[in-house]
Amino acid sequence: MNAYEERRQNRIDRALDRAANASKAADSLWKKGKSMASVIPFGQPILVGHHSERRDRNYRAKIQGTFRKASEATGKAKYYADKAASIQNNTAISSDDPEAIVKLREKIRKAEAMQENFKAINKHLKAKKGPNREELHKINLTDSQIDSLLSPDFAGRVGIPSYELTNNSANIRRMKERLALLEKQAQDEEKETIINGVKIVENVEENRCQVFFDGKPADNVRTWLKSHGFRWSPSNGCWQRQRSNAATYYAHQVADLI
Repeated sequence: MNAYEERRQNRIDRALDRAANASKAADSLWKKGKSMASVIPFGQPILVGHHSERRDRNYRAKIQGTFRKASEATGKAKYYADKAASIQNNTAISSDDPEAIVKLREKIRKAEAMQENFKAINKHLKAKKGPNREELHKINLTDSQIDSLLSPDFAGRVGIPSYELTNNSANIRRMKERLALLEKQAQDEEKETIINGVKIVENVEENRCQVFFDGKPADNVRTWLKSHGFRWSPSNGCWQRQRSNAATYYAHQVADLI
C-alpha cells in the first residue's frame, strides 16, 4: 500500500476499534442494567410515603440511567461500524492518492469501453433484419439478456436507453476534465509564502495548502479558518485543507487578518 492507502486503512481500523469498544461497553451496561432491575420484584410499585421511597426512586433512576448509557453506547458502536463500512466501500478516487492519475485513466478507459459496448448492443439489437444474436453473443450477451433488452420499458424503448449513453458520456467528460487538472497539479512544485509572519505552504506531496502561525492564533482567526475548510493537523503543526485555488486564496486572506 502507498502512504494514502495506509492512512485510509488506518482510518478504517480506528473506526472498527471504536465500534468494538463501544459494543463491549454497551453489552456490559445492558447486563448491569438488567442485573440491577432484577432486584426489584416484577410489578413492584414505589411505596409512596414509605421510608424506602426516596431510596427506591434513586435506585430506579440509576437503572434508567444505565439503560440510557447502554443505548447511547449501542448507537455509538453502530455509528463507527457504519463509518468503517462507508470508508471501505467508497470507490471514489481521491486527489490525495498518489496513484490517482493512473486509477482515473483506467476508470476512463473502462467507461469509454462501456460506451462503445452500449452503442454496439443497440446497433445489433435494432438491425433492419432484426436482432443480430450472433453479434450480440460475441459481446458476451446471453439469450436471456438479449430477450430482456428487447422487452420494451415503460416508455416503449428497447435496448440501452439513450439517457444511459448521455449520462455515461457526461461522466467521461467530467473525468477527463479532472484528469487534466490532476496532471497539471502533478507538475506543481512546493511553494512557500510568508505574509505578516504567517507561513503558507503549498505542499504538493501531501496535496495540502498549509498555514503555519507563530503561536496559537486568536479565537476569531481559528473560527474563520474552520468556516473556510481548514482543520488543525497536530502531526504537521499547522492548519490545512486540500490544495485548490480557493484554499490558497483563503490562506492569503487569513494572513491579512493578522
